[in-house]
Amino acid sequence: MSACRVKSPNKIRSLIKVTSLGAAVFSAFSVYRGDEKFYNTVFMPIVRLIPPETAHDLAVLGVKWKLFRPSYQDTDRLRTRLLGMTFSNPIGIAAGFDKHGEAVQGLQLIGFGFVEIGSVTPEPQPGNPRPRIFRLNEDKAIVNRYGFNSEGHGAVYDRLRESREQQPREQRVTLGINLGKNKLSSDAIADYVQGVKRFGCLADYLVINVSSPNTPGLRTMQSKSTLQTLLSEVLKARATLPTSEQRPILLKLAPDLSEEDLKEIVSVLRTEACAVDGLIVSNTTIDRPSTLRSNNAGQLGGLSGPPLKQRSTAMIAKVYKLTEGKVPIIGVGGIFTGEDAFEKIEAGASAVQLYTSFIFHGPPVVPKIKRELDRLLEQNGYASVEDAVGKGVDKYLS
Repeated sequence: MSACRVKSPNKIRSLIKVTSLGAAVFSAFSVYRGDEKFYNTVFMPIVRLIPPETAHDLAVLGVKWKLFRPSYQDTDRLRTRLLGMTFSNPIGIAAGFDKHGEAVQGLQLIGFGFVEIGSVTPEPQPGNPRPRIFRLNEDKAIVNRYGFNSEGHGAVYDRLRESREQQPREQRVTLGINLGKNKLSSDAIADYVQGVKRFGCLADYLVINVSSPNTPGLRTMQSKSTLQTLLSEVLKARATLPTSEQRPILLKLAPDLSEEDLKEIVSVLRTEACAVDGLIVSNTTIDRPSTLRSNNAGQLGGLSGPPLKQRSTAMIAKVYKLTEGKVPIIGVGGIFTGEDAFEKIEAGASAVQLYTSFIFHGPPVVPKIKRELDRLLEQNGYASVEDAVGKGVDKYLS
């Protein structure tokens, strides 16, 4: 009886090398092309083993290097007009992912219809001490207390100017710049005025963010008297710029505002001196629903993801009703599917933004949501996103 042949160590090593190389090539291609199954079953579970802020920094770096390019062609039904601009689709990335304007072109390649960067503060500041971002894996949610960590106006301005100059104007993605105030600022209103003047020539729209829960005293700027002064000064500052640099200005609201707070804010917006061009509804919440299961639920900071979804959708409907649909709304909060986006649009949002779903599912979530949204628009007889805006407002108010 002949003895079994045993492969030599060299052949085994060669086989391992070839197999490893093949696996690496397959993985790299799956990541690049945005294979949804590969991301959900292999790539993202590995990412979740990395500390959250490290994973975030690596994700921004990967997008900056344009390593992710999911394949999807936007349909005519997804094209929409907002703030006097045409978006190829109504799905944007919310502020908080690309804080320093490093990855705008890469986010465009992933398929976002518009990109919002920031928040950006006048002077550089480190933000709150680490750890300051926490995954709630059981809830697919995130708690963050970054505290406006920013490289400052100067560094972000230079980076964005260089990035924008690399592309012809007609090929650039719509860019929003979210403005914040420095933690130790002695004049918060002056911080926002400075941002409007600095970035008017680069942004397509600007956001006044007074709703982050992670900067002491910031949310008090949503009170009626302070908000009146803030918005009137910001709009005056815009009026001093050349006409070509007078960008739409939006106000970002907190989801924890009471009905009375909302009514007061809308009354401010109705005055000519404070009439901003749109609203972003909403920021993260300091509330902790009893349904949360994660051990990190008690961490201080703003909660985002599915636990915020219904609250933000109801708030969109309330604001849409209070403003009689005359103030454009960008909806944010817990959008993981096309149905989530569709609900916010029917509640009154003209466009929506993602953050937490992008963190949990990676780039493939963008074409997935667009496909599902397109199908829902068609099934419900809407020829465009604009046709669907506010059509279900009463349903979401209840």
